[in-house]
Amino acid sequence: MLDIGPQGIVHGTTLTILNAGRKYLGLNELSGKVFVTSGLGGMSGAQPKASTIAGCISVTAEVDLKAATKRLNQGWVDVLTSDLDEVMTNVKEARSHKKVLSIAYHGNVVDLWEKFVAEPELLVELGSDQTSCHNVFGGGYYPAGVSFEQANEIMHKDPEEFKRLVQASLRRQVKAISALASRGMRFWDYGNAFLFEASRAGADVMKDATHFKYPSYVQDIMGDIFSLGFGPFRWVCTSGKSEDLALTDRVAGDICSSLASKSNERSKKQYEDNLKWIEQAGEHKLVVGSQARILYSDHIGRSAIASAFNELVKEGKVAGPIVISRDHHDVSGTDSPYRETSNIEDGSQFTSDMAVQNFVGDAIRTATWVALHNGGGVGVGMAINGGHGLVLDGTEEAGANARSMLYWDVLNGVARRAFSGNENAEFTIEEAMKLNPQLEITLPVKCDDSVLHGLFH
Repeated sequence: MLDIGPQGIVHGTTLTILNAGRKYLGLNELSGKVFVTSGLGGMSGAQPKASTIAGCISVTAEVDLKAATKRLNQGWVDVLTSDLDEVMTNVKEARSHKKVLSIAYHGNVVDLWEKFVAEPELLVELGSDQTSCHNVFGGGYYPAGVSFEQANEIMHKDPEEFKRLVQASLRRQVKAISALASRGMRFWDYGNAFLFEASRAGADVMKDATHFKYPSYVQDIMGDIFSLGFGPFRWVCTSGKSEDLALTDRVAGDICSSLASKSNERSKKQYEDNLKWIEQAGEHKLVVGSQARILYSDHIGRSAIASAFNELVKEGKVAGPIVISRDHHDVSGTDSPYRETSNIEDGSQFTSDMAVQNFVGDAIRTATWVALHNGGGVGVGMAINGGHGLVLDGTEEAGANARSMLYWDVLNGVARRAFSGNENAEFTIEEAMKLNPQLEITLPVKCDDSVLHGLFH
């Protein structure tokens, strides 16, 4: 079993914050900038650690003191307080000194957002939410105005009252977010159904009948990264030795550095972001089970890293085989219309063919194992995921299998994204065809919107 522990969500959130800063603020460096969000339990607990690696200030609200204290004890947050005035003091001081700081606020995120609104100066540049709104009335989101313990009691004894309180809180939260957005803050949905549930609660989140005012992080940030072919490539050193993982980190970092130096401008920043990650990953002690690592790379980087790892095994530089895999939250491993495929806007985001094609295609290309499953972070019935694992045992056959499988596993999704008209995906698949004359992908033919308008009006 490849146990990546918390690394997947930490790394994905790190890249989301870095690319949000680049897209929304025009910055490659985030010192002195503030990211506000909520949730310190489970996967959402990764947010302060990711913010620290990204180099900004973070404030994360959490209603459960046990969860917040756990993150403090782990070293994932620097400060824990239930005093909103203290939160603001810490934020202002960190901003003035451009100090990297992660603050946990023990309290409701609605109160936190409203406190930021009350401040005369705008103290937050980036905002999101990672509460589990796909289970919004079952403990995934807690209402303001009552304690954590009171909310749990109401949830079990009077579900209708709990629902009323939750929806009132969602409306208040959106009102505060909108007030800050009107002053320049940029907010995105984290694929956790926050905007969907806010809309059901009657909050003012709709731009028109079918579009939200605020984007999904995949639609606006990570979707373009996926369309370049970059996604969460993983590996585990089966020896269980930390020194083997450290060696693979160095090898992967050298490859990222080399590819960044000769890459096109679209991909260069992604290689550099992942080089920053791999250089800091060991320092942040993210290994909790297997000696495993994750980084985002495209088909070129994944193949290069896999080949280099296979050579390490062949030459006996590591004490056992290396297993490669990926997260489902990737270029082509998942069909999830409200998250991974939400930026595929030709209607096919609601089908499950891409995940199934990858599942079957990876099996044909001699993956050691494959998986096809349902759910994947957004709830059962909301996504189909196709996964794989492949053992690098140092043989020529293993190296060839890895190159073949990784080529398909990534470019199948890039091609699908190109079909839908994504500019990054079209660019990437055209570059891939130049490198491999045997690859032939049908590119979309653009239609003039005025022609369509004339047909239907």
